[in-house]
Order: sequence, then structure tokens, then C-alpha cells
Amino acid sequence: MSGHSKWANIKQKKGKTDAARGSVFTKIGREIAVAVKQGGPDPSNNSRLRDVIAKAKQNNMPNDNIMRSIKKASGELGGVDYEEITYEGYAAAGVAIIAEALTDNRNRTAGELRHLLDKYGGSLGQSGCVSFMFKKKGVIIVDKKDMSEDDIMMLALEAGADDVIDAGDVYEIYTAVFDLSEVSTKMKEAGAIVLTANVDMIPDVEIDPKEQTPQVVKLIEILDELDDIQNVYHNAILPEDDSE
Repeated sequence: MSGHSKWANIKQKKGKTDAARGSVFTKIGREIAVAVKQGGPDPSNNSRLRDVIAKAKQNNMPNDNIMRSIKKASGELGGVDYEEITYEGYAAAGVAIIAEALTDNRNRTAGELRHLLDKYGGSLGQSGCVSFMFKKKGVIIVDKKDMSEDDIMMLALEAGADDVIDAGDVYEIYTAVFDLSEVSTKMKEAGAIVLTANVDMIPDVEIDPKEQTPQVVKLIEILDELDDIQNVYHNAILPEDDSE
């Protein structure tokens, strides 16, 4: 498992995410649309939709927006069909990049990605060219407040987690993907302060881009801002953002 803190990446993104909340809501709306298409509009019978709604609330998305997205996806308000596509490639310094997209136009999305990767010293690759370097895991970030590492470790393992890492002011709890929702719920019920709970791609080996770090950081930031791109994963060791 990667030794570099996932919380560092989350903190680095948070200020930018807060400033671009409209874009975040757009991305979550697309996730809701796909979840409804796959499993129906009732979250009690659709675990994927239930998880996306939890993510929406975690990002302070208003209930009206959530319900509107569900109604659009179920055909009540008219909607758009989105296709799930995963793109793989390289940034500068050989950094591996995985971009998960929900798009209504795969040619547009692929063209944008190819252009940006080329512009910042990388390249778009074939499916599978870098995904073998990552493992998909559930990652739960828990505030340290009022809970010792022993307490968190015991709660997490009893809830079905695989591992717990001390990441400074938080604990990072790793789970199997399908156990994420259940472990997160159990942690909350036990009194833990869960800050985030998301599926992530954890790199087996990380790369320090060194003098090419600014290029890599800029590329990741721009990819994150694209409406078509839901998630960007990479194996770069990047400096923490101290602008908080």
C-alpha cells in the first residue's frame, strides 16, 4: 500500500473544490444519473445511488439538487445518457495517470485529454497501460478527535476494514471497495467523525517528478476541473498545499 498520505491529496484539493462547488455538483449529478440508470431511483434498493447521495451530502449538495438529479435520470424531467470510460496515460516524468470519465461525447473527452496530456509533457495511452500499477480500495478519512489509535484500529477492524494508517491529524482507513459503505456506516455509528469515504486507486509505487513537479501539478488540477472527468488518480509524490 502507498506510503504517501491520501489525506494530503484531499487537503490539497479541498480549497479548490470549495471554490468550484458548481463543478463538483455537476460531477455528482452525473454520478447520480448513472446510478439511477443502473439500479433505479430508490436508494434503499440501489446501493450505488445510496453511496452517491452520501457523497453529495458530504459535499454540501442541496437536497433539491439531489432530488432534481434523480428525477432527471429517471426520465421525469428529461435527461442525458452518460457513458463511463476510463482513460490511462502518462504525465511528465513518467507519472501514471488514470482519469475516470462520465461523458455524453467520448470523442470530445478523449480529444481534450489527449491535448492536455501532450501540452503538459505527457501522453494518452492504451487501456491497461498503467492501471496494473494501482489497486482499487475504499478510503475512509476519520478525524482523530477524542479517539486513540488503538480505539480506531479496534473499531475499524471489527467493522471489516483492512488497514489503518496514522496520517497526522487524521486516520486513513482502507477497505475492500464493496465494504466501504458498510465500514463507513459502522464507524459513524461507533462515534467516529468520518470526514470522507470514497473509492480510490492506490499506487503500488510512487514517483517523485522533481523539477517537473509544476507541470504534473498543473495537469492534475486542469483534469480535475473538466466536467467530463469524475476522478483523477496518479502515482506522483506532490508537495502539500500550504495555502490553507
